Amino acid sequence: MNQDGNDVALAMALAGPAPSYASLNASLPGRMSISEHGVSNTVKVADPVNHPPHYTSHPSKVECIQITEHMGFNLGNALKYIWRADLKNDAIEDLKKAKWYIERELAKRGAV
Repeated sequence: MNQDGNDVALAMALAGPAPSYASLNASLPGRMSISEHGVSNTVKVADPVNHPPHYTSHPSKVECIQITEHMGFNLGNALKYIWRADLKNDAIEDLKKAKWYIERELAKRGAV
């Protein structure tokens, strides 16, 4: 074996066993992964039923339902429409819907 071959063998021996794909994947950003087939970068697909983008896009990274499930129906719905007002097509419509639920809550409490 030549000097270069000895250097490579020594380096491999000192490095120890190759890391597993799982340990490599744990250190990768986002949805990237490494397998015996190479590197892949999968795109996270929106889930309109369980996690709609207009409820999960808030800068706080909090999902709307995490807050509204602790509220009554009318107030929770009002907050939902306020939360998503600028994340859907028609902010004015969503704000009117929020107002409708707030007015129902006020009427329920005898304030109207």
